Amino acid sequence: MSLPPGFLDELRTRLSLSQVVGRKVMWDPRKSNQGKGDMWAPCPFHQEKTASFHVDDRKGYYYCFGCHAKGDAISFVRETENVSFMEAVEILATEAGMQMPARDPKAQERADRRSELIAVMEQAVQFFRLQLKTAGGAAARDYLAGRGMTGARLDRWEIGFAPDGWQGLWDHLRGKGVAEDMILDAGLAKPSSKGGKPYDTFRDRIMFPIRDARGRAIAFGGRAMDPEDKAKYLNSPETLLFDKGHTLYNHGPAREAAGKGKTLILAEGYMDVIALSDAGFGAAVAPLGTAITEDQLRLAWRIDPEPVIALDGDAAGIRAALRVIDLALPLLEAGHSLRFALMPQGQDPDDVIRTGGAGAMDKLLEQAQPMVQLLWQRETEGKSFDSPERKAALDKDLRAVIGRIKDPSIKRHYGDEIKNLRWQLFNPRREGGARKPWRGRKAPQPALSATKSSALVSAGQGFEDYLHEAVILATLITHPGLLHGALDALERLDCTSDDHRRLQGALLTHADETDPAALRAAISGTIGPAPLENLFALRHVQICPSVANPQDAEKAALCLAEEVAKLTATRGAAQEIEDALQDMDGLADEGLTWRLGQAAEARNRAGKSDNEDRGEYDIGPNGARISRDERGAFESLLAQIGYGTKEPDAS
Repeated sequence: MSLPPGFLDELRTRLSLSQVVGRKVMWDPRKSNQGKGDMWAPCPFHQEKTASFHVDDRKGYYYCFGCHAKGDAISFVRETENVSFMEAVEILATEAGMQMPARDPKAQERADRRSELIAVMEQAVQFFRLQLKTAGGAAARDYLAGRGMTGARLDRWEIGFAPDGWQGLWDHLRGKGVAEDMILDAGLAKPSSKGGKPYDTFRDRIMFPIRDARGRAIAFGGRAMDPEDKAKYLNSPETLLFDKGHTLYNHGPAREAAGKGKTLILAEGYMDVIALSDAGFGAAVAPLGTAITEDQLRLAWRIDPEPVIALDGDAAGIRAALRVIDLALPLLEAGHSLRFALMPQGQDPDDVIRTGGAGAMDKLLEQAQPMVQLLWQRETEGKSFDSPERKAALDKDLRAVIGRIKDPSIKRHYGDEIKNLRWQLFNPRREGGARKPWRGRKAPQPALSATKSSALVSAGQGFEDYLHEAVILATLITHPGLLHGALDALERLDCTSDDHRRLQGALLTHADETDPAALRAAISGTIGPAPLENLFALRHVQICPSVANPQDAEKAALCLAEEVAKLTATRGAAQEIEDALQDMDGLADEGLTWRLGQAAEARNRAGKSDNEDRGEYDIGPNGARISRDERGAFESLLAQIGYGTKEPDAS
């Protein structure tokens, strides 16, 4: 569904972001200024004690200086409620009292029909629940009790029972005034081929209501009580409400649990999901008794970028896992993958929890294998590679499998991992783990102790960024008059250390302070003195002109601009190189070369300073810069006319 122009702008205008966020956080009264729309709280996206989550009500955005979460009201609802974009818009529109844009007439008719069918489905849920409590549901109650389903659990999952009769539900709904076509369209009954009354779809079955992501009843899954029944589990037929391949059992509650940090688990059946959820693994779903479809996999990835597939530990479970791998390979993209937790032989998740408790299940989930491991196991387990031909056949099969991955970066990483596993298979290390001696002309010299303890080594590759950040922060603290002009750059500063992030947050909090001493006192009072002491103890900061000369505001402004430019350019170049490396597996064309060249040029431009200008210029007695080429030509002319090499006047 598309939204008309201006709808989202009007929605954001009507809403107060602090009210939307305020449902999930406790504001810090010491840091917050409600009159200015400047609100602070502990971040709802990660665990913390300090208030580093900032909401700017006037601009309508939030930002966390700890985990760097940022966005507006729509993104906040999406992240905290774990809903789609349109669902978040609907939630906020309802809160703002705005009517969602009307759809075309046919779409509206379908929506109205869906609402009517959902009402019929809810009546069926209540009918089945009532039947479970009657004498006719005694056998079903006994079976459920044997599976550990108590009264409270039955109520929570709305378990019911379809009696063993041809028109039990039909007669009940018709008696409630439900039209025949509504019962048939809901998939609750089927027309008779003999000209009689339609008959119930579900008979003599334990009933599991299937609800969509918004909690509306759309279908049923029924388990047969008769062990001789050909269909042990039977789902509702496809209807206007229900598309089996696009639905996951327990979708809504699992999405909410995943949004609170729980790992999404894909199990095989209803009872597995119920057992997992009741044991504390709330983000559990099932694909309705069938093999996982592509659409269901995409649904799972929308909930959690790396769900765990929990399958039975028998041959059928292994086959199911391998089918999921074949389905997932072409769909993989950066950040989306799968892990596999295989249950012990002959057990499913329900069995594991009943025999070993939640701890046993938690241990199996922690040991879940990445997809590449299971893929390698499939291609090598039980096979012999004692000849070049067999090894070549393995290589061919692996290339074909990896070739199905469309994402070039993931394809490269899979190739690297498979290459490593292949090396381990065909080149086992000697017993005792002894390595071969160094065979080069010269063995590498050990690093000096001074080198090992240097700041560059201990800080890693981010040390250069760390120093740029330090100069930026120290300059702003020493010259608070520059703060207002640098707020945007300061908010975008992606700090590399906890101290820097705390200083960044404190500077933004006290951006109205203009006196350097008062600003330092305010920062110390907010985050303690240690971050300030660590910052100004850096030799790189102490010799910086903007810090060493606190009275020279002009030089400080130039220094600040130069450091921000350098940091932006180096990080931009690093990101461009990373993106280009991912594209190397694709078509390496002139565009890729141009991108790298532009990144390098930007970095070189930002890295130039007055020190490098001295390679082309000299400084005259009056402080003016004199081109060395022009000065050389001038001195040569003076020599020719006999005036020697008198110092030219640059004034």
